[in-house]
Amino acid sequence: MAEGNIVFDIEKPKTRTDMATIVGLLAGFGLISIAIIIGGSPGSFINSPAILIVVGGTFSVTTMCFSFAEIRHSVNVILNTIFHTSRDPSEAAIQVLKVAELARKQGVLSIQDAVESLSDDPFLFKGMNMVIDGTPGEEVEAIMRRDMQAILLRHNKSTSVLRKAAEFAPAMGLIGTLIGLVQMLGNLDDPSTIGPSMAVALLTTFYGAVLANMVFMPLASKLERNSAEESLINTLYIMGASSIGRQENPRRLEMLLNSILPPSKRVEYFD
Repeated sequence: MAEGNIVFDIEKPKTRTDMATIVGLLAGFGLISIAIIIGGSPGSFINSPAILIVVGGTFSVTTMCFSFAEIRHSVNVILNTIFHTSRDPSEAAIQVLKVAELARKQGVLSIQDAVESLSDDPFLFKGMNMVIDGTPGEEVEAIMRRDMQAILLRHNKSTSVLRKAAEFAPAMGLIGTLIGLVQMLGNLDDPSTIGPSMAVALLTTFYGAVLANMVFMPLASKLERNSAEESLINTLYIMGASSIGRQENPRRLEMLLNSILPPSKRVEYFD
């Protein structure tokens, strides 16, 4: 965009829902369900004692490793991971450059009305408000970086909860298998108990493997990916807010933003 033809309208940040997690979960469980149904006995894969041992046991042992507050917060983060909304880094960079250009041409106080449209993004909104209040650029950068580190710590804690659950689910499945085998061997004189005991032994292993490899581990990996994506966006915001606070040339800011953007996402705002 040429400097002689400046558009100062600051649009609200555009977000999109990442459907890959939802589609992946539904597809994975759907394929397993279809395979079970084709086998002809879906009811035999539902066993209350096995569910209690694996699901209840995994939750209980995982809770022992953390506090209730951490578990509760992790549940919220996991739900946000499943229904994740994200921003395109290029759009975020252009958004920052628009604000920087407006501040350069009309002064920092002129961006006050425009920044109101960014209220849906608390991180950027807070940074720009500090700039408007006259906070030095270096201090803005330091505060925003500390906030970003706090966000990363919360995400890392939630990832740890998921990975612990992924470790314990197969272990609880093994415990259930041992329980089922002990029950079976202890009642060999009663053939009617062999089937239910074997069902517990096998289904606990099945449940544990499914939970670990189809739920907890994929969600942990997705949370790490989303956290990295959010960190990139927040870094763009930090660089933009601190640059505006220092009253630097927006063209220099564009070069700085492109230095951390992936090659396919780099922008050419000043052409």
